[in-house]
Amino acid sequence: MGRFNFLAVIGRIILAFFQQVGRLSMFTASAVSHCVRPPFFPRQLLGQMVEIGYYSLPVVGLTTIFSGMVLALQSYTGFARFSAEGAVATVVVISITRELGPVLAGLMVAGRVGAAMAAEVGTMRVTEQIDALTTLSTNPMKYLVVPRLVAACLMLPCLVLVGDVIGVYGGYLIGVNKLDFNAASYIQNTWDYLETLDVVSGLVKAAVFGFLIALMGCYMGYNSRGGAQGVGVSVRNAVVSASILILISNYMITELFFAQ
Repeated sequence: MGRFNFLAVIGRIILAFFQQVGRLSMFTASAVSHCVRPPFFPRQLLGQMVEIGYYSLPVVGLTTIFSGMVLALQSYTGFARFSAEGAVATVVVISITRELGPVLAGLMVAGRVGAAMAAEVGTMRVTEQIDALTTLSTNPMKYLVVPRLVAACLMLPCLVLVGDVIGVYGGYLIGVNKLDFNAASYIQNTWDYLETLDVVSGLVKAAVFGFLIALMGCYMGYNSRGGAQGVGVSVRNAVVSASILILISNYMITELFFAQ
């Protein structure tokens, strides 16, 4: 009998998982379809672009510049064992543009913006403001979800591009001022080995990450239940699920661009 109870528990978990996947898929399809159908709310979109892009610049800049510095130091100590110190600039620029820039920016924005979206939309749900929008003949999906999705998809690549420049500059600072590289040769090595595909793949990742962050923040907030405690659970779930999806999609996009 105990064995059947155990199987029943597993079955309920699997069914609950697929139920959540189905709900998320329907929410995603509805949100994407509303992105291309009027009416639009440009003021809401502009406000979200400022909130997601401009106000996230400090945290992304700090994260990437110190990542570039650490990467330069660690690469130098490793390559010095093989007398390959000249490859430090190459490793820094490729690592930042392909991986560290988009992933770190995505995770930082997920913690800052994804949590804020879930909290804001969740509070509107539990205080019945979303129901009030529907009563006033305003589609909540268009007014709340679509501007956040579009703004995140547009602004994350911009943040990552700025973060790439700052991260590479951080590596340059360490390479020239601490590791005694020649400034001109360091910059030349950076340009020689940087390819367009490296930057493009990072920007594609950033757009996908932005979509996932906004999607999970809005979905968790939109389906909040149970007052303040439910909003807190939604915020936690939004950040955790967005971070996990960022790491999974990062591998998939890398496989798509660079698999031989």
